[in-house]
Amino acid sequence: MKIFTSSQIKELDRYTIEHEPIPSIDLMERAAKALARAITDTWNNTVPVVVFAGPGNNGGDALAVARMLGDQGYQVSTYLFNISGHLAEECAANKKRLIESKRAKAFVEVTQEFDPPRLEKGMLVIDGLFGSGLNKPLAGGFASLVKYINASQADVVAIDVPSGLMTEDNTYNIRANIIRANVTLTLQQPKLAFLFPENQMFIGQLRVLDIRLSQEGIEKIEANYTIVEESQIRSMLLGRDPFAHKGQMGHALLIAGSYGMAGAAILATRACLRAGVGKVTVHTPKMNRNILQVAVPEAVLQFDPEETIFSEAVETEDFDAVGIGPGLGQSEATAIPMIAQLRRTTCPIVADADALNILASHRAWLQQIPKGVILTPHPKEFDRIEGHSADSYERLTKARHLAERIQGYVILKGRYTAICMPDGHILFNPTGNAGMATAGSGDVLTGIITALLARGYKAPEACVVGTYLHGLAGDLAVRDLGEESLIAEDIIRYLSRAFKRLKE
Repeated sequence: MKIFTSSQIKELDRYTIEHEPIPSIDLMERAAKALARAITDTWNNTVPVVVFAGPGNNGGDALAVARMLGDQGYQVSTYLFNISGHLAEECAANKKRLIESKRAKAFVEVTQEFDPPRLEKGMLVIDGLFGSGLNKPLAGGFASLVKYINASQADVVAIDVPSGLMTEDNTYNIRANIIRANVTLTLQQPKLAFLFPENQMFIGQLRVLDIRLSQEGIEKIEANYTIVEESQIRSMLLGRDPFAHKGQMGHALLIAGSYGMAGAAILATRACLRAGVGKVTVHTPKMNRNILQVAVPEAVLQFDPEETIFSEAVETEDFDAVGIGPGLGQSEATAIPMIAQLRRTTCPIVADADALNILASHRAWLQQIPKGVILTPHPKEFDRIEGHSADSYERLTKARHLAERIQGYVILKGRYTAICMPDGHILFNPTGNAGMATAGSGDVLTGIITALLARGYKAPEACVVGTYLHGLAGDLAVRDLGEESLIAEDIIRYLSRAFKRLKE
């Protein structure tokens, strides 16, 4: 599913109007019907409704919804803000329709002073002040109105976008001047800002309403952002030849573990094996010999000359993919061989955890890592590499630039993990849940992606499929175990179910 910018949303509206074809007022009516239906599905007509409509198309939607709710017996009080004395054409048309319908309990057009209505618990506020076209923070009277609504105990439904929230970049927004909705009814597709954690307090429960915008237009408009869909993952999955043997299923090398951190190596190795690779070799310090031999008997162990740390880069000609970083440690004695390993490895590489922390401490080394490398940072690891970000949008922008700069892949982990491609495109992964916020979850992802690379998946597919599988396994585990009790090992145990679901 594509995610469009505010300008592209307008372009898609125009395309639908021109090519369906459909008059813009009729398209607004279609949107309003979907909005009204969603509202009446949740709130019955005994609930008093207050509609706040702005002067633009978002206000036009709100006025049409007010009329439709009035037609169904709702007691609706509507306030249209026309401070500048100019309404959008469709907004003006819906004002006329609302007045002529004579179903509204009260209609007030605000041109100067405004005496706000009493908002109480048990009432419903419909926010139609500003939509996806907003490009600057709210101020003055509108900011005061937002604060008044937020201070009330009424339920709030936002049309398309909570007023005051911009669809992409809210880095310099004034957060106190953004509507805090209980429910956001967005039209056709989610907006980029909806995927960022700091904006969830404004969105509440999100519902995406299909208003039948042109499918041809959606396909024609190029988008920099995409939400991965399960059908895409199914089409990317590689089959398994009935006559295959382990030598044909890939040989992965994991460079992981240090004294006291053998668990990270174990989790990455088990995940790698569960993701279908034919053979896994683990390069680890000698001190981890017994624990890995017992914990993962299926793996081949290769020992570092040192007892407690990774100290020497290894040859990789016999391997199809390398994963490096889980539990590796960050001493300078490990940092030097780590960058040497990245430089000399010619097969696909996944760098995670302490490999990223070492790069953060030696930022000049980023210029030395090979093209096509896959970096899998969580937000704090990423900030150590690229510097502090004020919010998720700024961090995402930096991640995209890093992927372009190194001509590699940056998997920025989170609720909607962002997979940043070398060409600047970003895919958001929809699977996963809060239960996966647990130690070792990232090590599992490293093992999965390394396995897929070794099996023969190209880097873009390995990133997308691996991230989706990781989240899906977590979702399946949560159904049985709940979020509070989920541990990284559970994600590995449910990987088989994730594969099975995708292949059924």
